[in-house]
Amino acid sequence: RNAFDIEMPLRDLFEAPTLADLAARVEAALRDGVSLLTPPLVPQPREESIPLSFAQQRLWFIDRLEPASSLYNIPVALRVEGPLDSAVLALCLGEIERRHEPLRTVFALADGAPVQVIQPAAPFVLPVVDLSGLPERAREELALALAGEEAGRPFDLARGPLLRGVLLRLAPPGRQMDHIATLTMHHIVSDGWSIGLLVREITSLYAAFAEGRPSPLPELPVQYADFAAWQGSWLRGELLEGEISYWRRQLADLPPHLSLPADRPRPAVQSFRGTTRPVRLPAGLTRQAQALGRREGATLFMVLLAGFQTLLARYSGQQDLAVGTPVAGRNRVEIEGLIGFFINTLVLRGDLAGEPTFRELLGRVRETALAAHLHQDVPFEKIVQELTPERSLAHTPLFQAMLVLQNAPVASLEIRDLRLRPLGGAGTTSRFDLTLGLEEHDGGLAGAVEFATDLFDGTTIDRLIGQFERLLATAVAAPERISSELPLLTEAERHQLRTEWNDTAVPAAPETMGVVELFEAQARRSPEAVAVALAGEEERGLTYGELDRRANLLADRLRALGVGPEVPVGLCVEQTPELAVAVLGIFKSGGALLALDPAHPPARLAFLLADTGVRVVVVEHPGLKPGARNGCPDGTEGDASLDIEILCPEGQPFIAPGFNLERSLAYLIYTSGTTGQPKAVQVEHGMLAATLAATRGLFGFAAGDRMPCLALSTFDISLFELLSPLLTGGTA
Repeated sequence: RNAFDIEMPLRDLFEAPTLADLAARVEAALRDGVSLLTPPLVPQPREESIPLSFAQQRLWFIDRLEPASSLYNIPVALRVEGPLDSAVLALCLGEIERRHEPLRTVFALADGAPVQVIQPAAPFVLPVVDLSGLPERAREELALALAGEEAGRPFDLARGPLLRGVLLRLAPPGRQMDHIATLTMHHIVSDGWSIGLLVREITSLYAAFAEGRPSPLPELPVQYADFAAWQGSWLRGELLEGEISYWRRQLADLPPHLSLPADRPRPAVQSFRGTTRPVRLPAGLTRQAQALGRREGATLFMVLLAGFQTLLARYSGQQDLAVGTPVAGRNRVEIEGLIGFFINTLVLRGDLAGEPTFRELLGRVRETALAAHLHQDVPFEKIVQELTPERSLAHTPLFQAMLVLQNAPVASLEIRDLRLRPLGGAGTTSRFDLTLGLEEHDGGLAGAVEFATDLFDGTTIDRLIGQFERLLATAVAAPERISSELPLLTEAERHQLRTEWNDTAVPAAPETMGVVELFEAQARRSPEAVAVALAGEEERGLTYGELDRRANLLADRLRALGVGPEVPVGLCVEQTPELAVAVLGIFKSGGALLALDPAHPPARLAFLLADTGVRVVVVEHPGLKPGARNGCPDGTEGDASLDIEILCPEGQPFIAPGFNLERSLAYLIYTSGTTGQPKAVQVEHGMLAATLAATRGLFGFAAGDRMPCLALSTFDISLFELLSPLLTGGTA
């Protein structure tokens, strides 16, 4: 009407599901003049400079950055059994190239900007590789390898062609003929919908050309170049800015990435290496999901998205996250039959705040998806350009997980007396961390999860797939349940988690000696072995004999000051070999060790000293507290690396009041105090010896083993790291 087409928003189809309701809305829109109007898509004059579509511009730019990448290759491989005529197949492909200009388009620079250059039609060259003379097993392996190699061979966008094919002959003429036909297109001239069109046109043309008939396909009303010019003619100015403003509001303050727990740290630069694992959701579950969608005014895709967002939120701990999804971008009848790059990507933000039920979450997903489809004309590449999100070479912008529900038309694979079937195989790339792709198959849903192998193992993805099915099954059966409480684990997994993995009890070791006695026995067995050393300086470390001798000297000094059982002794020594001297010296004196960290606030240090009644501190460098330093007792050799600070006047008792004198304390350790006043935990020598004995059996420590000491001395695992090797002849 008035040279414009009338379009109804997708939301109207959901809010007016019957024909009568929809007709009323159309009439109201016509009467009120509020319908969305876009100019007609008609053939454009072919000028010398044909612009790129918005989506093509982004891929062209990426290709300039990585010209030898096969990340945007779109491969198709078909197993063809029967009397295939390779010459006829080549004629079909040549006719398809003639019909669809993008397949004979290359990309050049004109005045500093990229342009499309449409080349004249020419016969299609289809190389034939004859593998029929090889043994069957070798033939199959080589055919698959060649198909994979062909799919991964990069394109040259400036030279073309951007559609290529190879025919692999697996059986000689005269026998049951067997071929693999591989076709590869670049994404800049094609998309998933285009694959279906390509196969459909091959089947139509082959049947006609094999019988000597002309092409049965009608000429195309417009071409992709017309679409690119049309897109640029109306999606600009205030209209474009209004669309961008929606996405700017919708994606404001979106977290920069989805923090999924991975099997390996994320590399600094994304490699795009990936593979797939199969997915199959049963027909019963699919019917339940469809039924829930109908009751809630939602689609099957929306139900799947709500489940997928719930799973990602459970994995990541994030209530605000984004999932990408592709849309065909063919919302006009004129372009439904065109091969070209029309697909667009929508960013669907998930809001799981406030502990929604699955039904409530589905309502949120419905509103988000409908609004996104209303604003789908803005290419994803343009959104990224305008929103300038935080960019990183480690991950894709705006989202790192994608959900795909494939509904592109499936072409018939029947051609005369030929039997065709898709040749599946695991891919070798993944553009995103995680992509769940599904399509309806035999009443259920089947597909695959494509994932980044830099991050995940296949077993991790298999577990994720099982948990998604389990979560979704419960959600559609009981949508009133809180989304965050939907089960992920099977009964067997729950038993493993709660019972088997918590069965950490070990038989009590019949340990009759304490830590000091065990160390001294080891020092007598291997006095010349290195006991403690700085990393890379083993030749300068302390031997067992030296460590025992120096610990004895320190113990003598402490006992001379009145240290004995239950007397707390402060320890302020860095992670050097002197730390081992100090720990063993305090234990040998009978004192109870209290580790102090000089980096802690002075108020906390003062509290610890006052609460324990510490009067003596072993230090590497004096100065923790002012006080007199005590020299060595008469007749003993001094130790220049350690000193002792006395924190009380001479003659005041060292034993702190309130301690249980019936048992000998090994050390004291304090809680952080974040929930109130810090509290002391008292660990006895018997408990410490029993723990070390159990871990020796559990980890199998032996002479010659080396253990890094990484924990701060104020963390009690530091004693495990230090003493475990010293009681078995190893090196700390």
